[in-house]
Amino acid sequence: MTREPRDAPQFYLTAPSVCPYLPGREERKVFTHLIGRRAPALNDTLTQSGFRRSQTIAYRPACESCRACVSVRVLVDEFTPSRNQRKIVARNADLIGHPEPPRATSEQYALFRAYLDSRHADGGMADMSVLDYSMMVEDSHVDTRLIVYRRRGPDSRINGRGEGPIIAVALTDILADGLSMVYSFYEPEQADRSIGTMMILDHVERARRMGLPHVYLGYWVEGSRKMAYKARFTPQERLGMNGWDRVD
Repeated sequence: MTREPRDAPQFYLTAPSVCPYLPGREERKVFTHLIGRRAPALNDTLTQSGFRRSQTIAYRPACESCRACVSVRVLVDEFTPSRNQRKIVARNADLIGHPEPPRATSEQYALFRAYLDSRHADGGMADMSVLDYSMMVEDSHVDTRLIVYRRRGPDSRINGRGEGPIIAVALTDILADGLSMVYSFYEPEQADRSIGTMMILDHVERARRMGLPHVYLGYWVEGSRKMAYKARFTPQERLGMNGWDRVD
């Protein structure tokens, strides 16, 4: 009789719940735990297979009659920003992102809270407390960073850091084949800067400098307005039934 190793991943299926992307539908997810010494390699493998990470959980949609959630990754080496994206980069040239260890602070939480209250007041994360936020950031067994964006200062060229209040934050996993943007948020009063797009463009450049071929953006859902922006970063690959398919 063959026995599985004690640290082999075990997968579970959630009960049906209301779909957050498409009205009138239900969602189910398959998930496993990312803990212990095998967590980084497992996270790499599962991300390449369409999973996403939330704290120590890797999950993927497993809906019986719907395949609308499609995992998307940008092809870093071939990506060239559009004219509008170049304007967004220029508009945010006064900001600089600095990678930091995944440690939650009260300043981050205040910005996170303002972002949720302004942009996602009726979403599933709306009731997150400061403890919940700390767990989201710090409860990780994989290589995770916070990219913290502030305004450039006189010493930014030397130390790579900005100064003043935090403008935006991206929680990012460093994978063997790319960067995975787990969650990001920004100052809601700066929405006219298109900071969400700026952070993705910045991650593409970071991945390029690191020699990593992909930036994982999570799920694109056709018909969902809140997910439509992900289709603008091409060339990209979308995970289908036969593997990753290129979209230009």
